[in-house]
Amino acid sequence: MALLSAYSGAGLPDYEAPGARKVHFSPYADNGGSVVAIAGEDFAIIAAETRLSAGYSIYTRHQDKLFKLSDKTVLGCSGCWCDTLTLTRILAARTQMYKHEHNKDMSTPATAQMLSTMLYYKRFFPYYVSNILAGLDENGNGCIYSYDPIGHVERNMYRAGGSSGALLQPLLDNLVGLKNQEKPDREPLTKEKALAIIKDVFISATERDIYTGDSVSIKIITKDGIANDSFELRKD
Repeated sequence: MALLSAYSGAGLPDYEAPGARKVHFSPYADNGGSVVAIAGEDFAIIAAETRLSAGYSIYTRHQDKLFKLSDKTVLGCSGCWCDTLTLTRILAARTQMYKHEHNKDMSTPATAQMLSTMLYYKRFFPYYVSNILAGLDENGNGCIYSYDPIGHVERNMYRAGGSSGALLQPLLDNLVGLKNQEKPDREPLTKEKALAIIKDVFISATERDIYTGDSVSIKIITKDGIANDSFELRKD
């Protein structure tokens, strides 16, 4: 017993070899980026800024982070750019396989479920990507799907994600969700008002988040297809 207690480690000082040092390695990189999406009765709008950066370095000011999957579905991604490219390439391939097999595009809810399954499959080494999926469901209603890194999915009518998501979500709660308002305006959200709100929140994010800036790419999804829009942000 005395021998066991002597080697139990209790009370012994930590030992480090002379000159030894611990090296930290991370397989991920955070390239920033913010995505905002708002849905209405017959439309969905998703937007992402175009700055791709790491730390205090800006790699490019013109990187589109919105990926069209069908005429009614668009995916917005931010985070590790190499993971984003891998995930969207596989997702696009699977949607094309579905289209060739069934002779129709995959619906937005079905695409949302497929993306959730793909993320969960990689749960032990997840994609370091913040995903927001926007589109129209089978009834033509706008829908937004947000995810955590391992595939938990939630359907919403508005969502912000990425590096400034924590800054923008409370603003959307107030302007779109009408939270904490004494006399909220219960008028239906129009496409024009939703577009104006998206522009306002990105201008606010640029003031506080160094990973958000330069310009914003916008996709407006309706029953007639996807329309593109953009506007400039400050570049400092």
